[in-house]
Amino acid sequence: MLETIEAWIKENNEHFIDLYRKLHDLAEVSWKEKQTTAFLCQEIGKMGFSYKTITDQTGVAAVWDEKLEGPTVALRADIDALYQHVDGEWKANHSCGHDAHMTMLLLTMRCLKEIGFTPKGRLKFIFQPAEETGQGAKLLIEKGVVDDVDYLLGIHLRPVQEMPYGMASAAIYHGATVQLTGKIRGEQAHAARPNLGINAVDSLAAIIHAVNAVKVDPTVPMSAKVTKAQAGGGNLNIIPDEAHFGIDLRAQTNEAMTDLIDKVTKAVLYAGGANGAQVEVETASRTAAAIPNAFMERIVGEAIGEVLGPSAVSPPPVTPGGEDFHFYMAERGHIAATMVGLGSDLKPGLHHPKMAFNLASLQDGVAILATSTIKLFA
Repeated sequence: MLETIEAWIKENNEHFIDLYRKLHDLAEVSWKEKQTTAFLCQEIGKMGFSYKTITDQTGVAAVWDEKLEGPTVALRADIDALYQHVDGEWKANHSCGHDAHMTMLLLTMRCLKEIGFTPKGRLKFIFQPAEETGQGAKLLIEKGVVDDVDYLLGIHLRPVQEMPYGMASAAIYHGATVQLTGKIRGEQAHAARPNLGINAVDSLAAIIHAVNAVKVDPTVPMSAKVTKAQAGGGNLNIIPDEAHFGIDLRAQTNEAMTDLIDKVTKAVLYAGGANGAQVEVETASRTAAAIPNAFMERIVGEAIGEVLGPSAVSPPPVTPGGEDFHFYMAERGHIAATMVGLGSDLKPGLHHPKMAFNLASLQDGVAILATSTIKLFA
């Protein structure tokens, strides 16, 4: 079957770049991927698959069901772009590779259908919105999109620092991420009599020092840092009574993240409130850490070895970056899942406004996804 897949890829090579360019130019930010969703529905319809858009939201899920008994296998791609400053202009920009992920998923659908593959079970293709918010996967879970899924595959381009073009990993060990936001309420006073007020800037400074002083387990990668600090108004002779802050947390395991949240929250409330200020903290976004699955990693590892060669199978990278894909396993324990890490010579890095990668890696991704899918139904 691999020879048939490779022949199809060679025959359809020109479609890879064309489709990628179209999706790249359609970049839309989280929850606003309307044109992207419409384009995906159009392409899915051309292939003859049934599909449903996500009720009251963007995104779409297609189903291939030949009414044969077997498991439900799902392939998932994220569809949103980032909003960032590019060449002097603020705009939606695909600098995290989601345009590539959609391209590979659409072409995997075409490849499997046109080479005559028939799934012995149900095959779903999930195009998920809002990964960058950490909330997209949770929405699809709530909507029941993955309730029937037994095996779930994702894929993500990897920066050159992790693996070069021509290599791939059977998993990506993302860490857990949490972004906290907070508000400080003090009391205004004339700057000549600071003792009559409660300075929100003092509380803000104390919070920054307290977060930096949190002690964590040195054997588990994790970090906590203040990434936003705003206070004061237009007059410098007033003791400010309000401030806002943001904190980014990273931990390699979900258990470590739970402990880190507890420590940081306590540090913030105690330090920020020491001068009498009122401090509020809430979770703005959160992603789960990867939950390794030995079975899925074996299947995908075999596929990578067949497609790229045994020496091209890279160990799963351990990264502090977050990915809401892992919520599917964390909240639906029956799902066996893994995310393919695809070497693509991606430079200078993910989320950089000028991110670029070797477009030939799109072919590797399709071959790996198609081969892995066939193996899961075998």
